[in-house]
Amino acid sequence: MLAGLIGAAAAAIAYGAASVLQAIGVQHMAAVPSGAMLRSRLAAGRPYALGLILDVLGFVASVAALRTLPLFLVESAVASSVAVTAVLAVLVLDLRLRRAEITALAVIGVGLVLLAVSAEPGPAHRTGVAAGWVLLGTVALVALLLLIGLRDANHARASLVLATTAGLGFGLVGIAARALAVRHPWWRTAADPVLWALLAQGALAVVAFGFALHRGRVTTVAAITMVAETIFPAVVGLVFLGDAVRQHLVPVAIIGFLATLAGSLALADQAEIDAAQVR
Repeated sequence: MLAGLIGAAAAAIAYGAASVLQAIGVQHMAAVPSGAMLRSRLAAGRPYALGLILDVLGFVASVAALRTLPLFLVESAVASSVAVTAVLAVLVLDLRLRRAEITALAVIGVGLVLLAVSAEPGPAHRTGVAAGWVLLGTVALVALLLLIGLRDANHARASLVLATTAGLGFGLVGIAARALAVRHPWWRTAADPVLWALLAQGALAVVAFGFALHRGRVTTVAAITMVAETIFPAVVGLVFLGDAVRQHLVPVAIIGFLATLAGSLALADQAEIDAAQVR
């Protein structure tokens, strides 16, 4: 279980640090004169590129954690990356947190401890071939929602659809990572529809989230995405994948889950740092 907890913590730290680096990179790139040399542009964009690398590392760490930990714990830890962003914004960007945000950080910390104590570690139940194809079939549903959001001329409504699409996509990535069975030889894993569902949903979710941020308020988009990404996989994991809570600790798990989610939502406005705040 310890290795899984380390992976979940590493994912949260990586995602949170990536947000800060990407904010710094965007500001540096915006400050480069239009006639600057390519080398100057590449140097300015270095923090953003490093942030993207951390996003990839965070994804790998979360997938590794899902091999042994239930979805409700890992997805909650990923959602808490907003707390990492908030703390790093204070340390790196000299931002100040309000009392309510400090309280939210404490609530997240308590919630994660309660989840870690109550979660029962172990691999997911084996899903049949049919379940794998059903999971791959959900790619069409998410793609349809993405298309609907992109074609909607009402930006406010489109951002809600796209944020929900992103949350479902990211949530299905977590479900696929939890359900994926590594087989030997390697080509059997490569041919598994669950793996292809994981890759396709990840790509769709990233695209949907980007367009949602472009059309709506960052705080609203982040909150909707976070709720869909956290609650949906937790339910699926408990009902279908054998995720379990330690005996007599169900109330503790519920309190921890709600506390982590509520604290993360309260810090959603720190998830994406305004470029104007970067020095």
